[in-house]
Amino acid sequence: YPWRRRGLAEALGEEVAGLLDAVAEDPGVDVAAAVAAAGERLRKVEPGERPSTLVPAIPVVAVTGTNGKTTTARLVAHIGRCAGRHVGWSSTDGIYVDGELIEAGDYSGPSGAARVLARPEVELAVTETARGGILLKGIGVTHNDVSVVTNVTADHLGVQGIDTVDQLAEVKGVVPRITRRDGWAVLNADDPRAFAMAGTTRAGVWVFSRDPQSPTLRKALSDGGRATTLIDGWVSVLDRVGDARPVVPVVDVPVTLAGLSGYNVENALAAASAALAVGLPEEAVEQGLRDFAPGPELNPGRMNIYSLGDVTIVIDLAHNEAGLAALVEIMQGLCLPGGRLRLGVGTAGDRTDEIITALAETAARDADDVVVVHKLRYLRGRDQGELTALYRAGAARVGVGDLPAYDSELDGLRALVERAEPGDVVAVMTHADRELLDEWLRDQGASVDDPDTLRAKVLAATAGPHTP
Repeated sequence: YPWRRRGLAEALGEEVAGLLDAVAEDPGVDVAAAVAAAGERLRKVEPGERPSTLVPAIPVVAVTGTNGKTTTARLVAHIGRCAGRHVGWSSTDGIYVDGELIEAGDYSGPSGAARVLARPEVELAVTETARGGILLKGIGVTHNDVSVVTNVTADHLGVQGIDTVDQLAEVKGVVPRITRRDGWAVLNADDPRAFAMAGTTRAGVWVFSRDPQSPTLRKALSDGGRATTLIDGWVSVLDRVGDARPVVPVVDVPVTLAGLSGYNVENALAAASAALAVGLPEEAVEQGLRDFAPGPELNPGRMNIYSLGDVTIVIDLAHNEAGLAALVEIMQGLCLPGGRLRLGVGTAGDRTDEIITALAETAARDADDVVVVHKLRYLRGRDQGELTALYRAGAARVGVGDLPAYDSELDGLRALVERAEPGDVVAVMTHADRELLDEWLRDQGASVDDPDTLRAKVLAATAGPHTP
């Protein structure tokens, strides 16, 4: 709950917990009297200190959402560097300043923002703001200048008191809620929960959508907002009167795989919106979108694509159902005629049984060869055998028998690569072994696909379907 004084807030929390305990132990307790007594005690409590929240002295772009926030934050930071700014950004991977990793670790909470803002050379801060950080430690800053909400889908449900997607949206909605009145809230026009945050922010509303005829996009424009969308194959910006400014052809944005990856098209639209909203020049946006390659150098662990002979390898976080759908979309778009999709499925153990079985069901339905890749450092209270059983139960829903299970992402990748044939696409949902996978692939002679190679693969894959 919101609080302004630490001592009084802690005392209130303790009194509420004590009252609930009293009612649980004795249903006949006089609740009114207990509440009155608690009120008397609270009146004697010293209010305590105010929150130690930072007041940013430089522009801040805060990015949140279930999927795409890391890629979007990295894109915004890259565009900022293209504009000649010294950029600091915090993420689930660490603290970066001008592309250099300063401190590794999960800094998607307020400590990440504090470390970035403490760097005297930083002129623009980009903060990845995750659900866990908000719930456990808050935002850490009094405001942001531009907020971005990529989407809100099911993830981490049943953890830290968040049991529904609507509750998750309420948590993430804190980010646009504290955007400055003269700033911009960049919202996904095609995600109802994200777009609903237009009603809770003080800032101007800047939406993004792949569909220029989206009703919510049109509503945002009619209400005086702005929009970024695709018009005739171009990333384009619409102002409040509907005039379009083309920025860059989407086929020239490498992270979108020549426009194939719908999810990364949305990330690019979101990043372009945020960069323009924070005042970066359009020329820098164009340059940044053109030369941000989806490889381990600029975007580690997110849609990293390699060539190993005539086999394509995809390494991607894909930690939930929406992420897996995006990964399958990419695999299908890269698979040569006659090729097969081979997939290592796995996620952290704190996902619900329903999410874990749904991941396996999707994998078994959409891929030709599926194995389970465990993440022993991320079992989070689960038993490995229990997780294997859940994955196999999900696959059984679509008629796929026992899935082979491996102790690590690397072991699963090795097994899939061993039986891969020319034209196949092998993918692994990675969380624990990202650097090991990259190292092993390079040792095997794999190379990271550059934008020209990716475009050639997409064109070759359109010649026909993969082998069922």
